[in-house]
Amino acid sequence: MRKQDFAPARLDFGPVVFYIARHFGFCYGVENAIEISYKALEENPDKNVFLLSQMIHNQEVNNDLQSRGIRFIMDTDGTQLIPWENLKSNDVVIIPAFGTTIEIEHRLLDMGIEVQKYNTTCPFVEKVWNRANKLGKDEYTVIIHGKPKHEETRATFSHSAEGAPSVIVKDMKDAILLGDYVTGKKNLYDFEKDFAGKYSDGFDPSIHLQKVGVVNQTTMLATETQAIADYFKNLMTEKYGADQIKSHFADTRDTLCYATNDNQDATYELLKTDADLAVVVGGYNSSNTSHIVELCERKFPTYFINSDSELKSNGEIHHFDYKVKKGVVSNDYIPSENPVKIVLTSGASCPDTLVDRVMLRLLEFFPSHRSVEEVLEDF
Repeated sequence: MRKQDFAPARLDFGPVVFYIARHFGFCYGVENAIEISYKALEENPDKNVFLLSQMIHNQEVNNDLQSRGIRFIMDTDGTQLIPWENLKSNDVVIIPAFGTTIEIEHRLLDMGIEVQKYNTTCPFVEKVWNRANKLGKDEYTVIIHGKPKHEETRATFSHSAEGAPSVIVKDMKDAILLGDYVTGKKNLYDFEKDFAGKYSDGFDPSIHLQKVGVVNQTTMLATETQAIADYFKNLMTEKYGADQIKSHFADTRDTLCYATNDNQDATYELLKTDADLAVVVGGYNSSNTSHIVELCERKFPTYFINSDSELKSNGEIHHFDYKVKKGVVSNDYIPSENPVKIVLTSGASCPDTLVDRVMLRLLEFFPSHRSVEEVLEDF
């Protein structure tokens, strides 16, 4: 099979050159979820239409849905915005692309609300749930690489915990801490404190860490998920021997979604360019977008923005610091180079039109630039 080309497109406007990621923007799961949401509105003009939480982690998309009358039952972290008792059996509830927990699904069913008609759970999220289910049937413990408060991780944990001992690790630091219980370096009495709120009922580290498999929140860094899986595979090899590894570790490397993989691979190609800065567009609470920012920061001054409105001038940009979760303002962010070379990409929950608007806004800061039509003729 021919190897996929992830090399960026180079758009030369004269005083400014853009390196556009080969893959960015909406994935199938997001497009499907938005389409179903609009369909729910059209089919139910006289009913209350709710979303369990944000459809996707993109402010522009969610604002548009709200402007059309959709209301959110919960915030992105699970905080209740509309009490359950306010819902009626004939209300429409849309399950977002991240999926939902078994507990919430049962609550809605008990209220007489249909949950499957407008269920937009991404098939790649369901693929992770199916893998976790298979691991449970084969008597493996499921280690979930994800952010504990993220909707998708909460949903995956719920589905996984129904059939298997399950525990969440946020990063390699958490993985190593859990590994210390595998090797006996940590006192078992500390487990409840170290992993509070991140393990299933009845989880016993002395029993349930003898046979493990790793799945993930589909938007995590693929390299980090693989590193965590390799770490546990090596631990099990050291403890039980290479000839017994299949009895203690399950290979689950195919659970990351294709869009996350493609976007991350395309970002690695961007790192090979000689750009002066990077602009990444996406929702500030978008996991996959923050990981693209993290990658770009390895080489470039990187600015994480949610729309073209954050580009105030050629000397002022409002952007987001995902590490401390707050907005910041930077001045003189465009260097005095000729040409200025800018990497431009976005997360999987960002409409392509937003990226177009960002590029056009940046072009306004270079009055002598070639026209878009002229540049596109080069392709």
